[in-house]
Parts: sequence; structure tokens; C-alpha cells
Amino acid sequence: MSASQLACALIVISGLACTTTESTPDDGSPAHVAQPNLLLILADDLGYADLGFTGCTDIPTPHLDRLAAEGIFCTDGHVSASVCAPSRAGLLTGRYQQRSGFECNLAGGEGLLAGTATFPQQLIEAGYQTALVGKWHLGAAEHNHPTALGFEHFTGLLAGSRPYFPQIQTAPGRQRRIERDRVLVPEERFSYLTDLFTDEGVRRIEERDPARPLFLFMSYTAPHGPMHARPDLLERFASIQNPRRRKYAAMVAALDAGVGRLRAALDEAGMGDDTMIVFLSDNGGATNNASDNGTWRGMKGSKWEGGQRVPFVLHWPGHWESGTYASPISSLDLANTFLAAAGADPLSSSDGVDLVPHLEKRVSQPPHAKLFWRRSVARAVREGDWKLIRVEEPDGTMRAPILVDLATDPAELVNRASTDPERVAHLDALLEEWEGSLLPPRWQTGEVWRNNQRKKHEMGLIGREAERKVP
Repeated sequence: MSASQLACALIVISGLACTTTESTPDDGSPAHVAQPNLLLILADDLGYADLGFTGCTDIPTPHLDRLAAEGIFCTDGHVSASVCAPSRAGLLTGRYQQRSGFECNLAGGEGLLAGTATFPQQLIEAGYQTALVGKWHLGAAEHNHPTALGFEHFTGLLAGSRPYFPQIQTAPGRQRRIERDRVLVPEERFSYLTDLFTDEGVRRIEERDPARPLFLFMSYTAPHGPMHARPDLLERFASIQNPRRRKYAAMVAALDAGVGRLRAALDEAGMGDDTMIVFLSDNGGATNNASDNGTWRGMKGSKWEGGQRVPFVLHWPGHWESGTYASPISSLDLANTFLAAAGADPLSSSDGVDLVPHLEKRVSQPPHAKLFWRRSVARAVREGDWKLIRVEEPDGTMRAPILVDLATDPAELVNRASTDPERVAHLDALLEEWEGSLLPPRWQTGEVWRNNQRKKHEMGLIGREAERKVP
């Protein structure tokens, strides 16, 4: 018997429940479903092709490769936005973030609204202990602090980024300092930010309440800028000639090592076989961090596949066979997937689906018939393998549509709008209907970013180096 199973047995004896209770099925099968521990690992601005299991050759990622080999690599996995804060809002709420006006990246805006329903809050109600380690970037007010929206414990920063090395001479501002359960962590107490977050994640596993299942959200900043790397890891990648790519490789290596340490801590605690693990990035690789999105066109901030198709792995021992899954899924699905695994009710207003039956049976019916994206002047809809991108010009008119067929043109190089006007009209109608259900943005992105989005979606902007020139 594992340590976690023994703990559950002792709890049941003492009259506390370590399982969720369901009515007894007619077939006589057990009436109790064990609640798994849940570990969500989120990378930041990670390139799609920068992992061993996605084809990378210059950055070894043995721990993430093992997770993918033992789990399910979802090759058509997406996030709800191609920039950090809106993507995270969609993930935690299971809803298109634009439904609450959280459309643009957070740079002084108010963030999540007070009382926003999140799946961590619902996990608490189902008996879970919840902890967030790392980046928040969803608001810095009291009403949208992590501890107000579903996390019993929080160690990390409220902002979207900060230096990876301690800031001894000049203390970081309130949103970039590291806090642990509302107490400031002195800068001299850590040496490298990614390692600090891993240390905290391991500590949360080791010091968990054995009477309750654990939901741990590891929200790393790596490999988001600034490009700060440990000297020993820079030395490991001395063969990479591009200095920025060398730093990026070292940052990804620290992230990968952290995943290995987290899994080792789960195994040491007897939790390895009782934990669902999900790994993904919050969006595609950024223009400024030397990341690589491989064959996918576009980078962070765009509606091309490289902006919002991400490495996406789900792992649940004893429930899902390892392999790949090719139907489109979304980060919006994680809320109801975690809740279903926990035996809890789904979020009532979710746009996501429970992936558990899809991944158990590998059914041919895709979880989503349609997926949508919108941020300021650019929006997109995907139905099946067809995707329509619409861009708004400065005078408010709409640019000529872009229609791509991902089945025959995964690199999105051919605009088929002029040869298939009926499909354009159909997808336009879907997009218009969806946009009618959204709130106006509660804050806007700057004009420079709006113009860059227009430039990103010009059909003639082709090639990674050209893309890097338009942040």
C-alpha cells in the first residue's frame, strides 16, 4: 500500500472521507471513486518545437519527454489566447475570457472580476487543498488575488514577469516581489527563480495535508523574458552559437529539471500513481526569446497556429493509455476535466468540455466542433480543419478575410478566401454569433500592439526571422 493509500485508509477509519460518494450503480460496481491528486504545469512562451518529443535536437528535455511518452500528447492542443494573461484567465475559468471583458493582456487593467468562478474554488468545495506556485498575472487587487479566487496557498509574483536572479540592490515593486502566503520572501533567500518555484512545489507536496487530495498549479515564468540563465546551464549549452538561443536553452533545461523533481517528489510521497498531470504552455513561442514553433506559422500574439497551438500533454496512470490524440482540444477543457476526475460538478458556465471520456475511449467525435479567438483587432474561428482570420483596420473596416485549410496546408501559406466565398460567409456568421455573446474589452492594448497584430496577419509576412521583427 502506498503512503497516500494508507493515509486514506486511516482517514476513513476515523470517519473522514478521502473519496467522493456516488449512488450505487445497478451493475454492482463500487460506489466510491477515489479523488486523484492534480498537478498542472504551465510553461510561459515556450516554443512548440523546443522539446524532445516535438522534434527539438539542441535542447534535451528528458523529463518532459518521459511525461509525454507515458501520457497522451495532444497534437492539436490550443489555448484560448496567444498572450499570457487572457490565456490564463480562460484556463482557470473554463470560459472564453472575452465573456467577462478580459480580452487584452494585463498591463494596469483590473484583471479578473470579484467573485469570478474558477475551478480551483470548486475543487476546494470538493475537499481539495489548492496551491499556486509561480506567476499569477490576473490582477493585483484584493478581490483578484490568488487567495480570493480559489487558492489556499500562493507563492509567487502577481505580475507577468520579473528578473530570475535576486534583486538585492533595488527591491522589486509590489507586483514583482515574491510573496509566500502574503508574506514577503526576501530576495537573498533564493538564487534562481525557476528553482525557487520548483523548491516551493516540492515543499507543497511534502507538507500537504494527507487528509485531503492536492491540486498544485505550477505556473512557471520560464522561458518568458528577461533572458536570464544559470551559469552552469549556459556552460552546458556552450555549443549553441546564438547567445540568445543558448540562454533560452538553459532556461528550458531548468524548467525540465523542475518537472523531474516534481515527479520524483510525487513518487517519494507515494502519490505518483494517484496523480493526474497536465503540461502545456500559455501560448506559442515569443518573438524575443529565441524560441521555435517549428512548422507552425506565427508566434506569440498571432492567430496563426504558432500563436495558440501549444505542446499539450495529459497523464493519468491507470486511466489513460499512452499515445497521441489528434482531435482539437483547448485549455478551456482543463477546468471540467479536473473537476470530473475529482468527482465534482462541472462549472455551470464553462465553454470547455470534460476530456476524460474522450481520452479514455479515443472516440472519433472531436471534443469541439468550433473554436474561437479574439484580441482587439484580430479574431479567428476554426471549424474542423478550416480557419478564418479577420483583421480590423485602423478606420474600423475589416481587411479582406484569410481562409486556410489546415488539412492540406498546415503551414497556412495559401489564402483560399477568394475561391471559397460560401465557406467564408459561413465562418463569418459563426464568428459574428460568437462575438455577440461577448462583453466589450474592459481595457485595451496599446496602439503599437494593435498595429503589430495587423502586421502579423499580413499574408506576405513569411518566415521566422520576419516574424521576430514584429513583437
